[in-house]
Amino acid sequence: MTDHPYRISPYLREAPGEIAGHTPEGGLVIPESLFYPTGGGQPGDSGWIDWAGGRLAVATAIKGEGGTVILIPAEPAPLPAVGSQVRQILDWGRRHRHMRVHTGLHLLSVVIPLPVTGGQIGAEKGRLDFDMPHPPGDVTALEERVNELIARDLPVTEDWITDEELAANPGLVKTMSVAPPVGQGRVRLVRIGAGATQIDLQPCGGTHVSRTGEIGRVTIGKIEKKGRQNRRVTLILSD
Repeated sequence: MTDHPYRISPYLREAPGEIAGHTPEGGLVIPESLFYPTGGGQPGDSGWIDWAGGRLAVATAIKGEGGTVILIPAEPAPLPAVGSQVRQILDWGRRHRHMRVHTGLHLLSVVIPLPVTGGQIGAEKGRLDFDMPHPPGDVTALEERVNELIARDLPVTEDWITDEELAANPGLVKTMSVAPPVGQGRVRLVRIGAGATQIDLQPCGGTHVSRTGEIGRVTIGKIEKKGRQNRRVTLILSD
């Protein structure tokens, strides 16, 4: 598994890199990416790359072959040559909001302890779809419970287990629609709280804030019925 900068240090805003190739569609292959590639309901990062003689806006990033990441230019433009040394620069404001929303959705899954059938993360809000035959009775109480967990300013950390350990502990997996990223020998777990204060532990490859207090206050939007048993719950950042 490649230790990309986005995975090692989600707060890193700039990092060096080398262009390893071009795709037929005009993307840039980068072996060690600062940009999170689209996956697990989280959008790919945007930003810029600088190199001697040029700058290119990056619209998003996707997963490439062999653990690489492909940067997608925002518009057609001259590309840095293969082998070029570049400076990767994140649109940090957008990435940080994704981190806040993503961690907030983990807390939502704590407050609503039902199987998750889908999810999506944005810069202003995110949503989880639950296997929820009946609507919750008190949405205001759910919202306050999430905000209580945020206000506790719990640490958000990571751990790693093997594919075999995950297979032996299927209860760690909350999502029914998105399988954990197995097949590379180990799986990343995101933990909220520690010791007696731990409230959540689940496989996740996305980027997160380091403490729940960083999320800020959230609101829960309208709960929508999606299918016979699914209900969509939206979590909205307050600022």
